[in-house]
Amino acid sequence: MSRPAVELADIFRHRGPAWRASHAGHVSLGQLKVMSAIERCRTAALGGHVERCEDCAHLRISYNSCRDRHCPKCQAAAAKEWLADRQAELLPVPYFHVVFTLPRPIADIAYQNKAVAYDLLLKTAAETLITIAADPKHLGARIGLTAMLHTWGSTLTHHPHAHISGPEAVLAYLSRYTHRTAIANSRLAAFDGERVTFKWKDYRAKGDARYKLMTLDADEFIRRFLIHVLPDGFHRIRHYGLFANANRANNIALARRLLGVPDPAPANRASDDAETGRQGEDCNACPCCGGRMLIVETFEPGCQPRFLAHPLDRAR
Repeated sequence: MSRPAVELADIFRHRGPAWRASHAGHVSLGQLKVMSAIERCRTAALGGHVERCEDCAHLRISYNSCRDRHCPKCQAAAAKEWLADRQAELLPVPYFHVVFTLPRPIADIAYQNKAVAYDLLLKTAAETLITIAADPKHLGARIGLTAMLHTWGSTLTHHPHAHISGPEAVLAYLSRYTHRTAIANSRLAAFDGERVTFKWKDYRAKGDARYKLMTLDADEFIRRFLIHVLPDGFHRIRHYGLFANANRANNIALARRLLGVPDPAPANRASDDAETGRQGEDCNACPCCGGRMLIVETFEPGCQPRFLAHPLDRAR
């Protein structure tokens, strides 16, 4: 998989040290950890392994990923697994996609009290739907729902909102964002060392006019990105009602029996290799001859591979 022309890690590595120095005392430990993780992701700082083709002796180094939930490169496998799990739970009944958005004055309060305000947003949205659905004037039934917190708008501004449940099409849409952070590397258009240009969508416009470019000073871009670092331990994907984690499997199984539908076939799990953009046999295929790549060395964080130090190996 080709590397984007610009990555978030490039911006952090280039501007991060100066930004941290100028904002000392005003950056949370969580934000500092996220910056460090993204800067070190898939570099020798995290270690990795060396692969060698058993046919043509081609060598390839693969560095470990940081697996931080805010890193745009490290959540592909988790998102795919989440989608497979949710699709396996779908029942042959109507689903609805509902979005709850905090009013601007409350969003300003949430900016300074993220853990409390975001928790209230998710719980209140879920309780509202469960209460309305239970009313005999409406549905008169218990419902299940999945709630997902997003905190960003297209231009990385603070825009807390919650997406609630949906059928296959909505799940596929949501899965692209379940394990993604505020901006994907694919949206980054340019970085000249001082300014960052990225793509954004103007929902007030129509057609192709929606898609625009925005250029920000690199320091402002970093500030906007770090707005969306979640408090440690905060769960932004939650299940309520019939889908509450403790009883979800039993409730779904009961619903399937009452509806007379068979249990779904077991889903194939995405491997850790998906996080590097490769899966299954493709991961072990040599890019030169198609032969099988074998791991010949693993190396610890902060170290360089010893295997490539031998002159004959470098020549190959």
